[in-house]
Amino acid sequence: MRKLITWNLVTVDGFFEGEKRGDLSFHREAWGPGLEAFVQEQLRSVGGLLFGRVTYEHMAAHWPGQSGEVAHFMNSVPKYVFSRTLSKVDWRNSRLVKGDPATEVVRLKHGDGPDLFLFGSANLASTLMAAGLVDEYRLGVTPVLLGRGNPLFKPSSRLARLRLLEAKALEGGSVILRYAPDRV
Repeated sequence: MRKLITWNLVTVDGFFEGEKRGDLSFHREAWGPGLEAFVQEQLRSVGGLLFGRVTYEHMAAHWPGQSGEVAHFMNSVPKYVFSRTLSKVDWRNSRLVKGDPATEVVRLKHGDGPDLFLFGSANLASTLMAAGLVDEYRLGVTPVLLGRGNPLFKPSSRLARLRLLEAKALEGGSVILRYAPDRV
């Protein structure tokens, strides 16, 4: 069965974007040869990307006009867009999903191919986490304190225990953390 893996750069204080939607300016603090190599290696294991509406709109506005290995990947990989408000998606290889996200993700996980990745999309991530569908959390912790912004992990009344799979320091002070849910 395919795994569902979340991947996000986050600040030390837990934000995945600034106060304005799509403000990822803090990513410049993390970017360098180590992170670039990690991202390119990770892309080889991606069989599909999941997005909520807001993240999809930002990605679809950015990637079609870009070039290079990451852009080629982003423009060609299958994309599943979860939205109750969009009526269509135009970015190449994108499919609109209007039904229950958990039901669709279970179906996708039982499909063939490499793992599924969820980028950004904190509200969708929250829904899938509550349904117990996230198999791995990958975080690129960036040595920045924003003070305000959009938190990756939304408030929840449940304790979610995680088991560390890997911690890897990169030049510039960023750390890649990989966790799996501790389902005991």
